[in-house]
Amino acid sequence: MLVLVAPGQGAQTPGFLSAWLDFPGVRGALEAWSDAAGLDLIRYGTEADAEEIRDTAVAQPLLVAAGLASTYTLFDDPAELPQKVGAIAGHSVGEFTAASLAGVLPHEEAVRLVRTRGLAMAEAAAVTETGMAALLGGDPEVTVPHLDKLGLTPANINGAGQIVAAGTKEQLAALEADKPEGVRKVVALKVAGAFHTHHMAPAVDTLAKAAEALTPVDPQVTYVSNKDGRSVAAGTEVLDRLVGQVANPVRWDLCMETFKELGVTALIEVCPGGTLTGLAKRALPGVKTLALKSPADLDAARELIAEHA
Repeated sequence: MLVLVAPGQGAQTPGFLSAWLDFPGVRGALEAWSDAAGLDLIRYGTEADAEEIRDTAVAQPLLVAAGLASTYTLFDDPAELPQKVGAIAGHSVGEFTAASLAGVLPHEEAVRLVRTRGLAMAEAAAVTETGMAALLGGDPEVTVPHLDKLGLTPANINGAGQIVAAGTKEQLAALEADKPEGVRKVVALKVAGAFHTHHMAPAVDTLAKAAEALTPVDPQVTYVSNKDGRSVAAGTEVLDRLVGQVANPVRWDLCMETFKELGVTALIEVCPGGTLTGLAKRALPGVKTLALKSPADLDAARELIAEHA
């Protein structure tokens, strides 16, 4: 059983879209999505430097567009996806990629909505100086209470020994000075704010208003939500979760538990893949994994699809 997953913010690197533009339909799709977002996604994905694409309002639509474009180079016909993919999920903003690939939202609407999300989150992040840090190692039963004590939120519980904490700069400094027992290292992340925490509440309100104009469709593929790892069958609930997710922790550990229950045998992470594949290698032993980092990975990905679809 094949699972398709989409990465979240931080996966982007300068020039990562360049090699995809030669594929039929990709440039035209990116131009259409650029119009929807009011953003030149081709320029940002091919020419912009690391600082430019770190901007939350740019990074989010860029990642969703990259995930959509790279996925459709995998299939001769996009209609094949629901027949060949057993389940789909996304990490943080990757949920928008997953929802659109599952048929819940048209691609242009998904990119337009995620541009609104990015702008709203950037605005919320500017209110207070906040950030995020990855904790490597440790036991969640020890780490989470320690974060609570410091006033931090476990914003991403990723499984495979990784938790991402989020809060104010002062709280993160306190964490660096007082690591939970068993945590080897605290690594500051290059993000603009404390995503998936109460600091993002204003962005939820903005996104909810934008979502009122949309008419979601029920997913055509088993859709696994990172709110709680549960499969969600109604398009309206998927959209509600996409909105609320901005201020709620990401439970990728529970998503991977659901993949196990569904009988996953292979996992492909769409462009710019790497992070979720790394987690799967540690948490899902025996499952074949592939990160779609560039077109050079397409042949191997197609072989995996043929074997596990």
